[in-house]
Amino acid sequence: MAPSGVRGEVREEAILLATLSLLAEVGYDQMTMDAVAGRARASKATIYRRWPGKAELVVTAVKRYAGSPATPSPDTGSLREDLLAVLHVMRSTLIGQDAALILGLMIAMRRDPELARTVRAQVVDDKHEVFGAVIARAVARGDLPATVDHAMFAEISSAMLFSRLFITGEPLDDAFIHHLVDAVLLPLLDHQPNQR
Repeated sequence: MAPSGVRGEVREEAILLATLSLLAEVGYDQMTMDAVAGRARASKATIYRRWPGKAELVVTAVKRYAGSPATPSPDTGSLREDLLAVLHVMRSTLIGQDAALILGLMIAMRRDPELARTVRAQVVDDKHEVFGAVIARAVARGDLPATVDHAMFAEISSAMLFSRLFITGEPLDDAFIHHLVDAVLLPLLDHQPNQR
């Protein structure tokens, strides 16, 4: 007989995979906690003990299986190399995601303010933190002024990678990543108002 901790992990995995499966099949709006419980062969009480609502359950499932946690970028000693490292991680994460699931989640976020708040707090903010660390190191080295808006660079980078992968279908290769850093991000950083 499996120890209770192992059984709990197996049950959690079943619930999260059922959540993703239902999201892909019926979308966020139509997905219910009853359906998740049925698909996972778990009680609703078990689900609600761990997740207070549908938004939190969906965010946990997406972070666990359709994305990857934010990982700190290595300190290369160079702003350009740090940005390249962050963008390579972001690209790998995006490529590993299910496009239909992510697009469905984005549509649901526009209709459900609670889901949008939860996703932004737990997923989007991770990207800002990673970019924030890169910018903070550059500021500490004297490469950038303390007034740089790191959130803008996280947003620009995410939007361009997302557009390539899910909309235009153009290559999301190393050449593009280097072009994004050299032709967009570094020039923008160099032309921030009130610099030096």
